Amino acid sequence: MAALLGGAGVAWGLPALAEDSGEPTQAQPVLPKESLTIVSATGSHVFSVELAKTPRQQQVGEMFRTQVPADGGMLFPWGVPQQSDMWMENTLVPLDIVFIGPDRRVQAIVENAVPQSLAHISSHGPALATLELAGGVTAKLGIVVGDKVESATLAPPAPVTQPRTEQPTTKTP
Repeated sequence: MAALLGGAGVAWGLPALAEDSGEPTQAQPVLPKESLTIVSATGSHVFSVELAKTPRQQQVGEMFRTQVPADGGMLFPWGVPQQSDMWMENTLVPLDIVFIGPDRRVQAIVENAVPQSLAHISSHGPALATLELAGGVTAKLGIVVGDKVESATLAPPAPVTQPRTEQPTTKTP
């Protein structure tokens, strides 16, 4: 049974852990942050984003928060590209929801998502991550579909290098 999780909710096919069950009733503590840059035609825009990595952190997302800083936000890294369906239940401020494609570029933007709405906001295809920013920020900064997203969490895995071993040489008499 899949449950739609809110506040930046995602459809999950996994059962919730006992400690992660129940409807959120308050904002979660500030999560660990990292720098994320969106490179657009208007320049490089740097944000300090919270990382929502666990199912519970992703379920609660920005719920019950009364503000999102203009240079802040929350990143939902999915690990592998997948459909991302969000909603604004218990989210008190408008958000710009930015879907990041497997190529680490902005694949879709929903501007000023309506607070407390239960309408599903879809990536309409596999997303590597979803980014929530303060409502209106993408338009103000000129961030558009196709812009490049840079972050340590979304960096491609380093290539695996094999140690170089020398082959034994055989001498013939």
